[in-house]
Amino acid sequence: MALFGAIADDFTGATDLAGLLARSGARVSLRIGVPDGPVDAAAPFEVIALKIRTVPVAEAVEQALAALEWLQQAGASRFFWKYCSTFDSTAEGNIGPVAEALMARLKADQTIYCPAFPENGRSIFMGNLFVGQQPLAESPMRNHPLTPMRDSNLMRLLEPQVTGDVGLVDRLTVAKGPQAVQGKLADLGAHVIVDAVADEDLTTIATACQDMPLMTGGSAIAMPLPDLYRAAGVLDDDGGNAAWQVPEGNGLILSGSCSAMTQAQVAAYSKTAPSYQLDPLTLARDGIQPVLDWLVQQSGVPLIYATAAPDAVRAAQEALGREKAGAIVEDALAEIASAALGNGVRRFVVAGGETSGAVTQALKVDRLDIGPEIAPGVPWCFCKSGKTPIALALKSGNFGDEGFFATALEKLDKI
Repeated sequence: MALFGAIADDFTGATDLAGLLARSGARVSLRIGVPDGPVDAAAPFEVIALKIRTVPVAEAVEQALAALEWLQQAGASRFFWKYCSTFDSTAEGNIGPVAEALMARLKADQTIYCPAFPENGRSIFMGNLFVGQQPLAESPMRNHPLTPMRDSNLMRLLEPQVTGDVGLVDRLTVAKGPQAVQGKLADLGAHVIVDAVADEDLTTIATACQDMPLMTGGSAIAMPLPDLYRAAGVLDDDGGNAAWQVPEGNGLILSGSCSAMTQAQVAAYSKTAPSYQLDPLTLARDGIQPVLDWLVQQSGVPLIYATAAPDAVRAAQEALGREKAGAIVEDALAEIASAALGNGVRRFVVAGGETSGAVTQALKVDRLDIGPEIAPGVPWCFCKSGKTPIALALKSGNFGDEGFFATALEKLDKI
């Protein structure tokens, strides 16, 4: 029976969350989409990965509520709405509308929003989100092709997305401990941003909010929960995840993220390995066959990427339309992954949330076992595509260092 049920708005975010929960030794099951058929909770911590970050609000809400219903039937009594640590969203949503829909279904009067992830350089101070030392709106996220973040203040970002009041528990309150956080929450309304600049802040906040029907945020705020649940006597599982087997076969790196860090990772890896850059205009004209012809001639672990600088992304969007340009790239990477599987590739490293969703769906993966972390928030995952065992590393765009791709492959070889 499940204890904790999480709904993630993209696939890399789901693996990020699952990996951090698994650090505690708890058993974690990651589902790709809402499972069909009978409810069969496999672990106390169940995570459902959706692909709803940029879909229309009504569709995002519908899918999130379907996931919630499955998790409730699986026995979960505590719930978590997971979104990106850079609060990726538009003025309409989907962070706020999904949170309000989940609150209504759970009859929750209040929830918190804490996307902080200090270990990966994401912190919140006086309601403002920082990426490293840069305010969000001054970071590379200001040029994100789908969700450009042009304001650093989470209260201002959230207010247009919700109908209830938005408040703040600031760092000065968090520093005073869990009781101070609870006291401040009692004075605030439905939607509360909570500051966090260090890991100890996350523990304080999680301690204060562990009994809320719904918490929301990035993955890091959920990391203390397994140990808190054990201390409270509601979790006695210490069995860890099921043993995993590393599949034999070739490897392939697929990158659709255009984040600054992924650009650096692509540049570093392509210096020593075969690489092929996808261009949306060329794909629209020629399809993927030239890419597949190139791929079968390569040795080692090749890299295929659509990662590009903001100016190049804008040029493609102007020529094809924003949605069409993104869809062409996602569809191409998904088709390439499927073809590569048929040609013996069994180890996939995928960069970018939208890309990870497209690739995972193309490989027809429905559940993953969480393996060891490659970098904070990025674990190796083991699963099956049909009856074929594969290994997947699904990386959020800004996670990892410049050598991430090579490190991921090295760590897999050592398991």
